[in-house]
Amino acid sequence: MSADPTQVLAFETDCHIFSGCGFPGPGLHSFLFEPLWGEAGSNAYFNKPMLLALLGSIIIVAFFWAAFGKAKIVPGKLQMVGEAGYDFVRRGIVYETLGKKEGEKYVPFMVSLFFFVWILNVWSIVPLAQFPVTSIIAYPAVLAVIVYFIWMSVTFKRHGFVGGLKNLTGYDKSLGGVLPLVMVIEFFSNVLVRPFTHAVRLFANMFAGHTLLLLFTIASWYLLNGIGIAYAGVSFVMVIVMTAFELFIQAVQAYVFVLLACSFIQGALAEHH
Repeated sequence: MSADPTQVLAFETDCHIFSGCGFPGPGLHSFLFEPLWGEAGSNAYFNKPMLLALLGSIIIVAFFWAAFGKAKIVPGKLQMVGEAGYDFVRRGIVYETLGKKEGEKYVPFMVSLFFFVWILNVWSIVPLAQFPVTSIIAYPAVLAVIVYFIWMSVTFKRHGFVGGLKNLTGYDKSLGGVLPLVMVIEFFSNVLVRPFTHAVRLFANMFAGHTLLLLFTIASWYLLNGIGIAYAGVSFVMVIVMTAFELFIQAVQAYVFVLLACSFIQGALAEHH
């Protein structure tokens, strides 16, 4: 059976160690997918990551609709889970970063952002899906751009044009002669570097985690031949360990992404010197 380089687990299924074929390691081809419909390269096509992103959105909306659609004073189990998740983001991230007074208006967005990023991450370990959508840079990049525009709009709305520029450049006249240099560095960091690193941090972690999972999964199959079976067992144990570790990382990356979004807005709300 020949490998299709556009599928996530593409490798020769009859290829094992000592059978004369090399190890079919994962690569960039593991992150490319043929369209489910439409033509690749066209403006109208739909592939597996898009489907997972759409399903993730539907699942989140359906869950919170079911949890809070008919909210009760004495919550049921589903409502309790929903409230726990909502309060975790509201109190543990938004209030801690922005405070209750300033942060309340941003809670719905941050809750949505957290659970959307988390479910895009968690697809990595869901059978049949087995792919973290955020390992494709376009998805975290779009989310980072949304946060960026909110951050910029809050900055200039709160401080005005001149005040907003002072906020973004870290203007502080007490710095004296080094103030121009500091302002250039701060402007470059805030306006260009921050949104880039915001997206790349999420993308890089999920890309690396998925690659490692693929590596040990394919290795477990590849080593199933002769004495290699003993090593296949070790590799399979690593698959289990990496899956458990990914569960932790997926939640952490969603937390960090939202925490950074809140910190950007907190900086926008802060008074300049």
